[in-house]
Amino acid sequence: MKVLTVSPRGFCAGVRRAIEIVDLALEKFSAPIYVRKEIVHNQAVVNDFRKRGVIFIDELNEAPADAIVVFSAHGVSPLVRDQAKERQFKSIDATCPLVTKVHYEVHRYVDEKFEIILIGHKDHDEVIGTMGEAPGKIHLVETVEDVARLPLKTSAKIMVLTQTTLSVDETKSILGAIRERFQNAQTPNRDDICYATQNRQDAIKVLVDTHKIDLLIVVGSQNSSNSRRLCEVARERGVKAYLIDKAEEIERDWIRGASKIGVTAGASAPEHLVQGVLTFFQDHYKADLEEVFIREENVNFSLPKDLRMEKVLFNSEQLKGTGV
Repeated sequence: MKVLTVSPRGFCAGVRRAIEIVDLALEKFSAPIYVRKEIVHNQAVVNDFRKRGVIFIDELNEAPADAIVVFSAHGVSPLVRDQAKERQFKSIDATCPLVTKVHYEVHRYVDEKFEIILIGHKDHDEVIGTMGEAPGKIHLVETVEDVARLPLKTSAKIMVLTQTTLSVDETKSILGAIRERFQNAQTPNRDDICYATQNRQDAIKVLVDTHKIDLLIVVGSQNSSNSRRLCEVARERGVKAYLIDKAEEIERDWIRGASKIGVTAGASAPEHLVQGVLTFFQDHYKADLEEVFIREENVNFSLPKDLRMEKVLFNSEQLKGTGV
């Protein structure tokens, strides 16, 4: 058996930043730290933070008056920010900068009198936050059929924004339907699609089309839309694919008859879980491992200003007495 891992996989820059923000908040303020919603959509990450004293809440009224509250990587609406100010919370924003960019675009294009169409999934935390930036002024579409039902004139001045964790493939047909119906539809000069989402999907296509895998294992949680989509990309190409949180969830029946297996991870899945899967295949099947490199990712996002200073101070304390 051969097992192919693919790079890039796992944590994107926005996830790394969000996790580091919670880490530094714990160092600076000590537990308990409250996080509104899951900091990222991964059960292992969330459970690890719970063990360290992080309390995850759905709404701000679940936190006490003097709480330290972190907003998740998926972003929040202005209403949530206002609620945090009213309750005088110390709030720390872990919103992915790519999501923040879309929020800024909403305000810009509303001011410029555009009708805004947002392509996304209505129940996703990111979409809920983006819609909250301009209540009643954003038209959400999830399917081509939704485009036909939009209550807009075909001559309307339209700007199309997207949920960042979608891919070019996912939005292509919907965007095509929008442009076909609305002659003045535009998109921002720079793409809103997350680089990491696209890269991870492109990597699956290489595993399937070039390396001819016959089974794909995706490490990620069920509530991670980008992880689920990685499975869908493989299935659309006729390859069996399974989404798991950890190696212990692998079923032997999945593997029967498979000689070349691909392994990847969603953008919020830790690398140690991928290594656990590889160890499983080595221990139980004596698998040969091979890394397939697709493209390099060198994106990094800066931390909030007060936590950047905290990181400098923390690192300085660590270096004391080391001779450095």
